[in-house]
This record gives sequence, C-alpha cells and structure tokens, in this order.
Amino acid sequence: MGEAVGSMLASAVGIAISPPALVAVVLMLAAPRGRTIGLAFAAGWAAGLAAVVAVVVAAGSALASGGGRPAWPYWLELALGVLFVLMTWKQWRDRPRAGHVTAPPRWMREVGRFSAGRSAGLAVALVTAGPKNLALAVGGAASIAASTAGVGGRVAAAALMVLIGSLCTLLPLVVHLLRGDRSARTLGEWKAWLATHSTAITTTVLAVVGAGYVGDAITGLA
Repeated sequence: MGEAVGSMLASAVGIAISPPALVAVVLMLAAPRGRTIGLAFAAGWAAGLAAVVAVVVAAGSALASGGGRPAWPYWLELALGVLFVLMTWKQWRDRPRAGHVTAPPRWMREVGRFSAGRSAGLAVALVTAGPKNLALAVGGAASIAASTAGVGGRVAAAALMVLIGSLCTLLPLVVHLLRGDRSARTLGEWKAWLATHSTAITTTVLAVVGAGYVGDAITGLA
C-alpha cells in the first residue's frame, strides 16, 4: 500500500490546491442556504473525483494484471507531464497584467443562488471537466493501478486520494461548522487571498507536478 500512496500523493495534493473550488465553497457558505449548498458542492466534488479514480484504477489494474510494473504508466506520466508544461506556459502567458482586473466567471457571481443539485453538478464539472483536475486524477489513479499493492491496498490508496483531493471543499466547511458566524472573516480572507494569487498558485502547481511527472517517466523508461 505504501507504494500506491506514495505514487499518487503529489497528484492528490495538486487536485486539493484548486482555488476555484475553495472560492466557490466560501461564496456558497455566505449565502442564505450556505450550509446546504456547500455540503452539496463538497459531496459532488468527492463523488466526481471518486468516479474518475475508480474507473482508472479498475481499468489500469486490468492492464497491469500480467505481473511486474508495466511501461504504460510511465508513458502516461510523460504525456501528462508535457501537458502540464504546456498548461503552465498558457497560464503564464494569459496571466493578468499589472493594473488589470479579470472579471470572475459568471457561475462564480451566481453561485450563492444555486440549488443543492446545481451546486453538486458544478462540483462534478469542475473536477471531471477541468483539464488540470482531470489530468491529475487520471495520473494519480493510474499510478495506484500500476503499483504492486494488492486489491485492498489499491482501494485504500484510492480512498485516501479522494479524501486528500477533496480538502479544498472540506476545509472551508469544517471551519464554518466549527466557528459558525465567526468563520465569515476567516473565510473571507481566504477568498480574497486566493482571488489575488489564483493564477500564481495554479501556475506553480502545474509546473511542479509537470516536472515531477516528466522526471518519473524518464527514470522509469530508462
């Protein structure tokens, strides 16, 4: 199990560092029905991530059933690493210039009025349709599937990956549930900081994880 956990950890942390998801939860918690829609968003995020991880681990385990560590996970890591490098370049190229303010997406302006179902659907879309999160989920799950861990170890590693990857939605909820109305200031500061540094955070995550994927792939293939 240790190998499976170690191989997916960077991917899980990369998913957890998702400023749009955390900002969405904070905005929801400030709405009249904040707790309901915030819980629905967190549940949708975890369910979407769990679905991707389960499918990839199941399919990858079938491909790796021949014994030994196959070469395909390294080729996948190489492809994803190159993708992350390209995404890093795009993020840096499209970064907001000094003195310019980028308007938030429409869903972020309306998220406080969402129903529980729409909140859950938004979370599923962010984790399964967003290139960064989907690629990280596939890469992390593939590394679990290709590990030498048994079935139980792979299941435990997959569950841990979903838990870690969902921290961006769970942490604001925990703060809100523990501190009640007193959490508004703390969550507001989180939202303001993330709104200011979102591009830098995402660019850094993509660069670090992309370099790690390429390095692991070259080592494995060599």
